[in-house]
Amino acid sequence: MLLLGRHGYVLIHDNLDTEISLVYLLTKLHLAFAYGTEVLVPQLMNGLPRNALRPGLSGTVLIFSIFQNQPLVAYLVHQVLVRVLGLLAMYWLLRRYGLARPEQRGLAAAVALAWATLPAYSIYGLTVLGQPALLRAALDLRQGRSRAVAWLVCAAFPLWSIFVYVGPFIAVVWGSLLLLDVARRGRTAWAATARGAVGLALLLGMYVVVEWPLFYSLLVAKQFVSHREEFDFVRLLPHGVGVGLKEALRYFWLGQYHASPFFRGVVLLAVGVVLARLAPARRQLLGRRVGTVLLVLAGVSLFCGFAPQLAMLYQKQLPLLHAFTLNRFHFLMSLTWFGLLALALRELPATPAARRLGYGLVALQFLVALPLNAEYLNNLRIIAGRPKADVPSYAAFVAPGLFSQAKDFIFRQTGQLPAAYRVASLGLPPAVAQLNDFYTLDSNQNSYPLPYKHAFRPLIAGELAKSPALATYFDAWGNRCYLMSAEIGRNYLIGKQLQRQVQHFAFDAAAFRQMGGRYVFSAVRLVHPAESGLRLLSAFGSSEAYWKLYLYEVAVSH
Repeated sequence: MLLLGRHGYVLIHDNLDTEISLVYLLTKLHLAFAYGTEVLVPQLMNGLPRNALRPGLSGTVLIFSIFQNQPLVAYLVHQVLVRVLGLLAMYWLLRRYGLARPEQRGLAAAVALAWATLPAYSIYGLTVLGQPALLRAALDLRQGRSRAVAWLVCAAFPLWSIFVYVGPFIAVVWGSLLLLDVARRGRTAWAATARGAVGLALLLGMYVVVEWPLFYSLLVAKQFVSHREEFDFVRLLPHGVGVGLKEALRYFWLGQYHASPFFRGVVLLAVGVVLARLAPARRQLLGRRVGTVLLVLAGVSLFCGFAPQLAMLYQKQLPLLHAFTLNRFHFLMSLTWFGLLALALRELPATPAARRLGYGLVALQFLVALPLNAEYLNNLRIIAGRPKADVPSYAAFVAPGLFSQAKDFIFRQTGQLPAAYRVASLGLPPAVAQLNDFYTLDSNQNSYPLPYKHAFRPLIAGELAKSPALATYFDAWGNRCYLMSAEIGRNYLIGKQLQRQVQHFAFDAAAFRQMGGRYVFSAVRLVHPAESGLRLLSAFGSSEAYWKLYLYEVAVSH
């Protein structure tokens, strides 16, 4: 990606189509620390409350602030830093608690490299890849070693991680282990437990500081009623024992795509190979430890698989279920599996053959994880001259030249800059328009005001009536507050090579106009735009762009 620059591939789903544009706008508009309840982000949804977005006190926002107006540069620098820190964090952990012998230094570095190159949403900072540093801090506090450094790590981790993804779950796991330690060791564990409790309190206290808008809204006074209040898991998710077991197996063997997934078979292979080489006494000891960890992982996988169905039962009685997703314990599973790998590798003897075996197993783990890393694979294809037609590069996705044509055309026709009008997109993510500095009525948001969702729905009510699946997707969830068409479904990456058309777009142009909307950017040609209350102004193309852009305007009569 670094070699290709703007012509490289950047992960799109929940990344380039959402997170990158939102951090870009926060820093571009200088709203990172504007936490006042009256502060709005004018370019989003007719003025989205600023506190619906991520907090400003984070490493991610800092880097995007340094490279202001250069979102790709900021993203690449951020990714390098996150992965390097992830590598150092794992190495730091292993050199004390996993592969600590002098001759295991190289093997620890290899495992750390495999960890740092896992598929990861680097835009989430150190949420996953930084966990080894926090585990090392917790273990050091338990043993009374390096307490100042450990407490510093506890205080720093919230500054570059996402609370709602890992904070509550780290607290549950760490707190449970502290209680278990007291139950097993009695008074001899009190000092270690006290140190651990201080570390955990410091971690959570810093999360409160970093995520103050979230905690203020949850515990003191809501700034707005979130659209999440209408989440309906009963409608949204399939249910049944078979569904839960299938999901549990997926969590166990692969993980979840936001949380550094990889096939766990190599770890189990490594455990099996090492067990076969050990003397009976060591084999029995390692077998018990491995069995305990696997039971925990199986239990967590079962919980994650069935947690959405539990939420269905209690979503009305427990409104907090709308704010937190219970099955996010899966964010901690990748580290646990790597811990299992280290547990096995450290039993290898200090012989050349054993070292080769260890390196071979780690290399196999790296190779097995690589196919799940979309950024690596697609950039390798681009370098090899064989890119996929339906996988756009960053430059092709953002298409600045294409959208400059549209911006210039509108200015020539009306004399208006983007701040004077509102747009929405069909067949492409609103983030594309946002990255090109347009003001969008549509957006992909984890939280936004419920009244806005109700106001937006009439725009697409006709299309939702055609498709029960789309209606459920919007009404029972609605994070993607997008223009939708039953003819194209949930396809928001319609490239120009597809030459897609929509015959009948049931669009409420009057409601769109009432919300301030004037233009629709469409990646598909509307065959009968007049039926939709729209008229085609122009179509724009560019050899570098992934899209062909049709510019529609609300007809004057509407």
